[in-house]
Amino acid sequence: MLVDALLDAARGSPKALAVDDGVRAVSYRQMARLALVMRGIVSRETDCERVGIMLPASAAFPGALFGALWASRMAVPLNFLLRGEELARVVRDAQIDVILTIKHFRELVGQLGVRAVFLEDLPLKRKMLLATLRGLPAPPQPDPQATAVILYTSGTSAEPKGVELSYRNLHSNCVDAIASLDIDPRQSFLNVLPPFHVFGLTANVLVPVFLRVPVYALPRFNPLHAIRLVAQRRISVVLAIPSMYAAMLRSKSAGADSFRSIYLAISGGEPLADSIRDGFQQRFGVTLRQGYGLTETSPVVSACSLHAYREGSVGKPLRNVEVRIVSTEGTNLPTGQDGEILVRGPNVMKGYFRKPEETRRVIDTEGWFHTGDIGRLDADGFLFITGRVKEMLIVGGENVYPREIEAVLETHEAVLQAAVIGMPDGLRGEVPVAFVLPRPGATPTAEELRAFARQKLASHKTPRRVEIRDDLPTGPTGKILKRKLRDLL
Repeated sequence: MLVDALLDAARGSPKALAVDDGVRAVSYRQMARLALVMRGIVSRETDCERVGIMLPASAAFPGALFGALWASRMAVPLNFLLRGEELARVVRDAQIDVILTIKHFRELVGQLGVRAVFLEDLPLKRKMLLATLRGLPAPPQPDPQATAVILYTSGTSAEPKGVELSYRNLHSNCVDAIASLDIDPRQSFLNVLPPFHVFGLTANVLVPVFLRVPVYALPRFNPLHAIRLVAQRRISVVLAIPSMYAAMLRSKSAGADSFRSIYLAISGGEPLADSIRDGFQQRFGVTLRQGYGLTETSPVVSACSLHAYREGSVGKPLRNVEVRIVSTEGTNLPTGQDGEILVRGPNVMKGYFRKPEETRRVIDTEGWFHTGDIGRLDADGFLFITGRVKEMLIVGGENVYPREIEAVLETHEAVLQAAVIGMPDGLRGEVPVAFVLPRPGATPTAEELRAFARQKLASHKTPRRVEIRDDLPTGPTGKILKRKLRDLL
């Protein structure tokens, strides 16, 4: 289903550009050959059903991804922004023994206790040349319900959760997003999203293959480089998170014509601030359209299209995707009322890897996925996000769970208890703020605790502020009342 899409592109548009990452430009024919070579490497290097992939946005990532799938393995993209200790937990949970990567990540991979296959050490060009002498073997025909990719989200109590996305999940989300958003094969894509993030994986890796269109990838986001690339290559589709749009908006080198070629610009992953939306419209004449999705929904649930846009809304659900708004008792709420957002459709995940109980908690017997997000539908079917049931924060497009940060802070010898909440931030959407109750007689400083956290957590999880208090507001059972902490900011 997914490998077929690549091979169809290689046969139907062999010379068309697939990916240009600034170092190499690969056509669809070459991408298929690269995937074939990676298939052989995966098959030789491991018998494990799952293969780790630690690569940035580049031509190499889709080659490794499709190669793993072609070898009938599950691909596990790994978040290289995490600290070694955090990533090691993911690797252990995924039960992988090999990671396809590059030497840029040598030090990080060295902390994970598994074997690394560095692409620089492989004779890829020679093998791709030899592959041209042979015909392409038939792709596997997996069960549509079989797991294609496992993507990890941060977990509460520092426990990672692997989201199993099937071939049907990813295939349907690509096809339905293309149809619902009216994206045609004349477009070209800017890829500034890391491919371990489901937004980047589906929107900037898989969807372009289905369309057979070029992708211009930036392995590391830089607003100036992104702006120049859009202008020079006349890129027409940009899918990014609000903090990236904010960085481009702040660039002094961007002119009124910098985004003249844009056909569709979608913002997702975190709430879009009015200032960013209005700034892009006023300065560049570009309408940033919001979308909504989750890792568990492959990810797109809804998005504003060229023909269906409403300010402040995350759009209408994709075709074949159902959305309900329910009360705390689970009953349907009328139009305009806020409640929990439930989603059902072919894009809803199989479940959490090796966590059947957690899966049953979020997917009910009728197939509805309980998102934990609060929203409402208007009379025309547009969805608005108004809050979150969960305590999860979204920092620069990345999911951050307060309990994970609290658990780290509470390992400090001077900390008795910690509570973490989110504070609005114009650049990253939200940032974590920690309230700390010291142990009796201890006198930790805020900077000391931030430095401690920085050693154990990814930078986006490190608290922006640490407030040290003599007491924290609690309820009758002694539970910290986080809603009251917000009054202290």
